[in-house]
Amino acid sequence: MNKRNGLLVLIIFVSVVAGLVLGNFTARRSMNVQGFLSGGKFGKSTIDELLYRIDNDYVDTMNIDSLTQQTMADLVSKLDPHSVYIPADELADINSELESSFTGIGVQFNIQNDTVMVVAVVSGGPSEKIGVLAGDRIVQVNDTNFTGKKITNNLVMKKLKGKSGTKVKLGIRRNGTPGIIKYTITRGEIPVNSVDVAYMADKITGYIKVSKFAERTYAEFLNAIAKLKTKGAKKFIIDLRGNGGGFMEQAINMVNEFLPDDELIVYSKGRAYPRSESRSDGKGSCINAPLVVLIDESSASASEIFSGAIQDNDRGTIIGLRSFGKGLVQQQFPLTDGSAVRLTVARYYTPSGRCIQKPYVKGKAEDYAMDLINRLKHGEFDSKDSVHVPRSLKYKTLHGRTVYGGGGIMPDIFVPRDTSGYTPFFIKTMNYGYVYQYAFSFTDRNREKLKSFKNWQNLDNYLDSQHLLADFTAFVKRKGMNPVPQQLHLSSKILLTELKAFIIRNSFGDEGFYPALNKDDKAVQKAMEVISKK
Repeated sequence: MNKRNGLLVLIIFVSVVAGLVLGNFTARRSMNVQGFLSGGKFGKSTIDELLYRIDNDYVDTMNIDSLTQQTMADLVSKLDPHSVYIPADELADINSELESSFTGIGVQFNIQNDTVMVVAVVSGGPSEKIGVLAGDRIVQVNDTNFTGKKITNNLVMKKLKGKSGTKVKLGIRRNGTPGIIKYTITRGEIPVNSVDVAYMADKITGYIKVSKFAERTYAEFLNAIAKLKTKGAKKFIIDLRGNGGGFMEQAINMVNEFLPDDELIVYSKGRAYPRSESRSDGKGSCINAPLVVLIDESSASASEIFSGAIQDNDRGTIIGLRSFGKGLVQQQFPLTDGSAVRLTVARYYTPSGRCIQKPYVKGKAEDYAMDLINRLKHGEFDSKDSVHVPRSLKYKTLHGRTVYGGGGIMPDIFVPRDTSGYTPFFIKTMNYGYVYQYAFSFTDRNREKLKSFKNWQNLDNYLDSQHLLADFTAFVKRKGMNPVPQQLHLSSKILLTELKAFIIRNSFGDEGFYPALNKDDKAVQKAMEVISKK
């Protein structure tokens, strides 16, 4: 489901500092190759010798740069699941995941029938300013045909993104307009929001969805709080489900908004790093506001710092599923060839003293990656009784409640996932993107009508009269699917919710998408029930 990311694993990432210096052949601390292969001690310069011999004496010509990168990646992978070597050609893309903006033309797109469809145009972006519209088909880029099976998401991104101030020519087909419309767009800064939506769930409860902890998440969060308060919000639901983390500082600043003075938020320590604490300053804007935090199995790192601090200080109620379980802190070190390494330098601890890092075996990244799959197989997402945390790692919250370390944040109120409509038919339609494709197709066919609705609620009511399920069934049949009537019946409620939500999103963005989805969301419903009593 779009914007409900699956099993994401992002790492806590703090400020880059200068330090490790490493070239293709010369490392600050070289290692003994034989020792490396056997897990032994580092020696002096023997890896340099090996690379030199391979480059000069090996029977076949080898790409030493590639071989060096592979060796470095293998070495770092033997440390822990979250330390990682980043090649130079991947560094910019990886760093951009947590940046507050990128440069491009400002459209959201989808590829359907081998054609790039403009799903939405970013408000205030270069494309909106020049006249590109939702529903346009991009069929030419720089006077070259840009359709066909060769078109991929990565290729589109490479063609449309670029340095600010550079230009790209687009040829566009638009329904109702003959021929190809030509635009020359000057690329510019496109904001990347990490607070997806903030809206009033009822007259006094504000709901805020935070998808990651990026450079400007705290600033966005403050804006969301202020916006909701002007609408009467006195209570808050913070949704961190699917949030894999990001910058530690952003999470700490957000927690500070809810805690009284001098409460411990988090502390970290490592072999080369002394204990460092973060405490509240009592200047937060929501110190007395009732609070609920939603988490799930994909809520990791900075999300766990936030929810752990709220839970250990008995400041709010945590609802949902057990979180991912990442208690390691990474620091990024730039290398002289333009690559970088993110090394685990410390562990972080929640206010009660627990490290919520789940167990791992060094060098066994595959086993670590299977943890969420194993949780699924063991039924943890469906029953609280199936959740296994180390009972020996007991800790006490500020007011004496028992919590456990060594395996993520266990919610105060467990809400199992709702799979009542998850039939093979539903899963296949989602996996193949048919729900999303149909929503775009419906929007494209009814754009003039959809423009007449002033809010998402009115559009939601209108869609109830449009026989969407029957129309969608015909749509997937044209795609080669033959729905089983019983499965279609069992999935009808969740399918209708998804179809309407994505159609609403095409007209009202996330401001309509999330409220439409959350109407039938069990965790959100439980949050509303709990917070209404506070």
